[in-house]
Amino acid sequence: MTRFLVRRLLTAVLTLFAVSVLSFLMFFGLPRDPVSGMCPKNCNAERLERVREELGLRDPLITQYANYMKGIVTGRDLGSSQGGRCEAPCLGYSYVNSEAVTDTLTRVLPVTLSIVIPAAILWLLLGVGLGMVSALRRGTWLDRFAIGFALTGASLQLYFVGAVLLLIFTYNLGITPVPGYTSIFDDPVKWASGLVLAWVSLAFLFSAIYARLSRAQMLETLSEDFVRTARAKGLPKRTVYGRHALRAAITPVVTIAGLDVGGALGGTVITETTFGIQGLGRTAIDAVRAGDLPTIMATVLVAAVFIVVANIVVDLLYAVIDPRVRLR
Repeated sequence: MTRFLVRRLLTAVLTLFAVSVLSFLMFFGLPRDPVSGMCPKNCNAERLERVREELGLRDPLITQYANYMKGIVTGRDLGSSQGGRCEAPCLGYSYVNSEAVTDTLTRVLPVTLSIVIPAAILWLLLGVGLGMVSALRRGTWLDRFAIGFALTGASLQLYFVGAVLLLIFTYNLGITPVPGYTSIFDDPVKWASGLVLAWVSLAFLFSAIYARLSRAQMLETLSEDFVRTARAKGLPKRTVYGRHALRAAITPVVTIAGLDVGGALGGTVITETTFGIQGLGRTAIDAVRAGDLPTIMATVLVAAVFIVVANIVVDLLYAVIDPRVRLR
C-alpha cells in the first residue's frame, strides 16, 4: 500500500510541475507584453518600466519561472508597487484587484467549496442510490421513473434549470432568498439558504448522469458469474447485493465522481454566473476579460491541484474497493 501511494504521489508532483511549466510559458512566454494587461490604463511609460523590473521580466524566462515557484514555496519580495513582501504561497500580484492573488483566492475558494461539496454529496447519494435501486427493481415503475429522470437531467442545461428555480422559488414564491454567500461560521442558516438553489441545480443534473451510469453498471454486475455463484450458495440478498455486486459496480462510478468533483472544485463557472455568486470560476472569467495574467495562472494551478488531488483520492478508493489495484 505504501509503494502504491508513493507512486501516485510522485505522479501527482510531476503532473503539477508540468502544468506549472506549461501555464507559465503560456502566460509569460508569449510574444506580448504582459504588463500592458496587468497595469491600469493610466500607467505611464515610467511606471510600466518599473513594473517590468519588479516582475523580473527582464530576466531570462527560466529565471522568472524559478522565482515564481520559489515564491510559492518560500514567498518573495514583489516590490513597493505590488504590496511589498508576499508570503508563501505567493502567486503574484493583481493590478486589476490591487491585491495579492493569494488574498483573492483566499476570499473566493470557500465560496466554490461551499457550492461543490454539499452538491456533490447530494448528487452522489441521489444518483447512485436511485440507479442501484432501479437496477434491482428492473422493469418496475421505479425503474421507469429512474430512466425518465436520467433522460430529463441529461437533456437540460444548468443555466436553464438554475433560471427556472430562481424564477419559481425566489422571485415568485419567495421561499428562498436571492442567492449569495455567507460564511458558514458566521450564520449557518443564511449560508445554506443562500446556496441551496445552486446545490439543487447541480445535484439534479449530475444525479441524473449517475443514476444512469450506476444502473447500467449494476445490471452488468448482476449478470456476472460471481454474483450467480453467491446466489447459488444461498447467501442473503443483502450480502449478495451490498457486499459483492455493489462493490464491483461502484468502481467506474468512483472514477467519474472523482473527475467531476475535481473539475467542479476547479471552478463552477456556469453555476456561479447563473446565481451571481463570486467564486473561483467567476473570478477566473473576470481575470480573462481583464487580462489579469497572475490571477489567470493562479486559478489554472489551483484547478490542476484539485483535479490531481481528486485523482489521488480515486486511486486510494480503488485500492480500498479492489485490493488487486495495490499490486499494479
